[in-house]
Amino acid sequence: MEQALKSVQKATQNIDAEIFVVDNDSADKSVELVKEKFSDIILIDNKENLGFSKANNQAIHQAKGEYVLLLNPDTIVEEDTFEKCIEFMDTHPDAGGLGVKMVDGKGEFLPESKRGLPTPWVAFYKISGLSALFPKSKTFGKYHLGYLDKKKTHEIDVLSGAFMFMRKEALDKVGVLDEDYFMYGEDIDLSYRIIQGGYKNYYYPHTRIIHYKGESTKKTSVNYVFIFYGAMKKFAKKHFSPKKAGLFNVLINIAIYSKAVLDIIKNLLRDVRGSLVSGGLIWACMYFITKYWESHYKPENSHFPLQYFTIILPIYVLVWLATNYYSGGNDKPLKFFKIIRGAIIGVLVIAAVSNFIDMYRYSKALIILGGIVSIVVLSLKQIITYYLTHKSLSFGKEKENKIAIIGTKTEYDRVIRLLISLHLNVKSLGYISAEDINDSDKNYLGSLHQIDEIINIHQIDEIIFCSKDIDTQTVISTMMSLSSKFISFKITPDNSDYIIGSDSRNHPGDLYAIEIKLNISKNSNLRNKRTLDILSSILFLLTFPISTWFVKQKTMYLSNSLSVLLGSQSWVGFSEYKDLSLPKLKKGVISPTTELPNNRNNIQIKKQLDFLYAKNYQVIDDIKLIFKFFPLLGGTSK
Repeated sequence: MEQALKSVQKATQNIDAEIFVVDNDSADKSVELVKEKFSDIILIDNKENLGFSKANNQAIHQAKGEYVLLLNPDTIVEEDTFEKCIEFMDTHPDAGGLGVKMVDGKGEFLPESKRGLPTPWVAFYKISGLSALFPKSKTFGKYHLGYLDKKKTHEIDVLSGAFMFMRKEALDKVGVLDEDYFMYGEDIDLSYRIIQGGYKNYYYPHTRIIHYKGESTKKTSVNYVFIFYGAMKKFAKKHFSPKKAGLFNVLINIAIYSKAVLDIIKNLLRDVRGSLVSGGLIWACMYFITKYWESHYKPENSHFPLQYFTIILPIYVLVWLATNYYSGGNDKPLKFFKIIRGAIIGVLVIAAVSNFIDMYRYSKALIILGGIVSIVVLSLKQIITYYLTHKSLSFGKEKENKIAIIGTKTEYDRVIRLLISLHLNVKSLGYISAEDINDSDKNYLGSLHQIDEIINIHQIDEIIFCSKDIDTQTVISTMMSLSSKFISFKITPDNSDYIIGSDSRNHPGDLYAIEIKLNISKNSNLRNKRTLDILSSILFLLTFPISTWFVKQKTMYLSNSLSVLLGSQSWVGFSEYKDLSLPKLKKGVISPTTELPNNRNNIQIKKQLDFLYAKNYQVIDDIKLIFKFFPLLGGTSK
């Protein structure tokens, strides 16, 4: 938000404007930040979370301007964005709303910059994934209007809630945001009413903003699909005929459950593809070894039965993969003794079990050879993966990011001090000036127009822009020109202790901060936590007709079970007041603080309980919490 407000202040220097910040009872010191650094901004400090619509409406009702802009806090606008928007609206009196070109933290175009009306079939194509498969199709691509040139101005149906530039006269005529929507759908509803009121909505590409989250990860989850459907159901009931709304519901239900099944398959394949390759190689090696053993060491005309190759050997392979996983053989940094330990444990497990089942008892020598093969295959896989990622074989060492800073020498020195204080594993190569200068400083790499050459020479991994020395328009242009080079981008505002960025629209903005190494950060505990999530989700889904009777919110219980299985949520996470210093975890359905009421008096208590949960974590803690709060696994009433 600090970055967003500073960019807004720069963009309103030549405009008679008022800036509102509406805080929905946040616990991240946003209110204190505004009071301390932006005292001239109008702050509305709510004591509860009123939702997106009500909060924005509070500011809209107070606004005196000819135009109203709703802007997300995870955005950065160009210095002339508002001037260009006003000029367009002034010269297009039929325009009721305007959206602009949005790019993510990597400089890539965000398709939600222009959207079509989610009629039953359009919404079906969107949720089922057909719009993603055929983005430029005039039939399937209507949700994001992928067939329209993103470089040209177009009439569109729906404005993005991240940037809704609207004529106040239009809002006075059609009304403000519908407060029946808490989150999602309200931007679609208002955009549609603007058109119904006789105005047009436009997509305007001649100014740009950075939108860090964009279509964020949570929007690809099954849980989001259910929430999105709920909002679309309200929209259909409000604006469509009963017949059309009924068709909408049927199509969306088909799309939701089709997407859920496809996502489960896709995510499972993504999670196990490395293991499938390793397992296939181990099986193939063992097949040839067994055939060699058969021809040289077995009596003549004595062969291993078909079930050995089709059942027994695959079971052996699964055991070696499982023991390698739980031994930490896949962990980073790579430690070969963990792979060897996993293979030995696998050999012992297979030998011990086969001793008790005579019909499955085969040569112990082959089992030992299989253990050796698994060590070789799994080690080679890790070595090749490491080399392809790091272009070196310096095992045990975390890759050092090579960073270049774009700004003046003064800002370069400030950012370096900040990076050093955070103990990050980065190597600063120097700074790049936004202007052509003659500088003999050893840390000077060159000027901005030479950036392609500088990146190639120094093999730069990450660029940090100093917004004090470089305007947002240049930042976005540079990001977009380098978007194909696999470089990360971050921005630091002037006089700020934060460096913020995002590698893609599928990841929220990253914040450079110190992460405390707590018990929950251990790879073994994270592995056990994920295993519990998978097993418990499968159990809950298999027993759904029975277990659902013990849960309060039954529909969301099914949604949460799917989301946890797919890995977009965890059953147990931190509270909504999680301290930034704690490690990142998936959003939890419940938390150690679930039973505590949501009020300001409990904020510090919740933070302390989160810290204790992270510090002393054992997987049994999650099991206890799941049993304790089982009725709330469909979500709380909050």
